[in-house]
Amino acid sequence: MRAYSPDFVQSTQASYDAIAEDYAAGFPDSLAGRPLERALLTAFVDLVRAPGAPVQPPVADIGSGPGYVAARLHESGLPVFGVDVSPRMVALARQAHPGLRFHVGSMTALDLPDETLGGIVALYSIIHVPDDHLPSVFAGFHRVLVPGAPVLLGFQSGTEDGRAHFTERFGQEISLDYYWRTPETVAAHLTKAGLELHSRVLREPEGEEQRPRAFLLARKPASAGT
Repeated sequence: MRAYSPDFVQSTQASYDAIAEDYAAGFPDSLAGRPLERALLTAFVDLVRAPGAPVQPPVADIGSGPGYVAARLHESGLPVFGVDVSPRMVALARQAHPGLRFHVGSMTALDLPDETLGGIVALYSIIHVPDDHLPSVFAGFHRVLVPGAPVLLGFQSGTEDGRAHFTERFGQEISLDYYWRTPETVAAHLTKAGLELHSRVLREPEGEEQRPRAFLLARKPASAGT
């Protein structure tokens, strides 16, 4: 992956490898105290399920981290696997959830056949993707989704777009860019990629959070040829 990845993917990988243990210990399940996020995940599950479909395509948790989102999707009865850019984070997810599949990979180059996923969840993972790479990321989502399949995104937001660079977390030296974007900015990228916006939610900061959290549900059009 390193030989063909943009620089930001390599720095994100190295940074999360460095902090993986501390991150997984500090955030073993960030949905546990977040009823809104859990409700949105339930809505995603309901959108994934196709009435009368004999076989349910798997869904992907992209930027799966410690694996708790994939675990909740599995508990909901969906076939699911996780994808994360950090090999160390993938190893920890496999340890925490031995019955599930987790793979090393990047949303910038999904190694999946066309129209094979029944849905995509990406919670707080597009925050490390620069603006000029978002169009190709969402085009990749569109490519791998079956018609009608949903996408659930979660990201830090605000009244305008912005960026911050971090060189330390959990006492470890890192090099990691964070991007926050308005729901309108991300929705526009989704629409340009051919995905239809279903709903948007904005939650105010809680606890130690500094920024609002935005969530977008979108779908690949169900009609043929779109």
